Amino acid sequence: MEKLNTPHLLVIGGTGFIGHHLIRVAQLKGWHTTSVSLNSPSEERFVDGIRYLHFDMTDDNLVKKYLVEDFNYVVNLGGYINHQLFQEGGRDLIETHFTTLQNLVEAISRRNLKRFVQIGSSDEYGNAPAPQHENLREQPISPYSLAKVAGTHFLQMLHRTEKFPALILRLFLTYGPGQDASRFLPQIIRGCLDNTEFPTSAGEQYRDFCYVEDTIRAILKALVEPEVEGEVFNVASGEPVSIRTMITKVCSLTGSGKPQFGKVLYRPGENMNLYADIKKIQEMLSWSPQVSLEQGLQKTINWYAEHE
Repeated sequence: MEKLNTPHLLVIGGTGFIGHHLIRVAQLKGWHTTSVSLNSPSEERFVDGIRYLHFDMTDDNLVKKYLVEDFNYVVNLGGYINHQLFQEGGRDLIETHFTTLQNLVEAISRRNLKRFVQIGSSDEYGNAPAPQHENLREQPISPYSLAKVAGTHFLQMLHRTEKFPALILRLFLTYGPGQDASRFLPQIIRGCLDNTEFPTSAGEQYRDFCYVEDTIRAILKALVEPEVEGEVFNVASGEPVSIRTMITKVCSLTGSGKPQFGKVLYRPGENMNLYADIKKIQEMLSWSPQVSLEQGLQKTINWYAEHE
């Protein structure tokens, strides 16, 4: 890996789940790091030595006002996963994601910018057949995934026409300690630790789970690997696991839990088989996941058991 001489890293969404893991690693490396988010970090996610900025990035005047420094590396983790339909407010969701990205690209100086890493989503593939690979045509099935696809094509256009040093990491299901309680796995873990009944779908969907430490390693690789601008890379384990199997594993590891399978309906248009082909990232970024599902689940369960 290229030696970085105290780079200035900008993380959009540094107070989020993946973002706070990333800035912890950056802080340990001694990097000069700035985090931008809408709100202050929670006490659990606060990292000493990080410069925190809080403002609405949909306001281009605020973005230009606060992001005046030269950044060497930018990681855009902004925005939240949201599966709402277009008629339920999807237009605002699309505009928020895409406007934020345009404001960011327009505001940041390119003078010393070495790499811009956009965090995409496996949802960009929609109902494309599994295992999904990066050469498939995207098939967004929600305003959120459409916004992500728009961001991908926007940055690839900028690379082709202006040599903008962007690449896209298309994350599948990253999990680990500190994930928001509203997400799938934390809900299952909490239900099992409390030994309560909790509703789930029938669990026939196949998904691809990647431990957060592995995701962070992929981001770090993406920042410094030469000659990969304009590319899209899947970040995943490459191993399909059914939702029912995941729930059963958590029940087994905790020794408790009463899942009510079939009580939650599948989402409209939901892809029942969403798992990645990861050959491209293995070959071009020399990255492969290192934490097994059992190891990652046990670490995650231990964290939630200690943070009741």
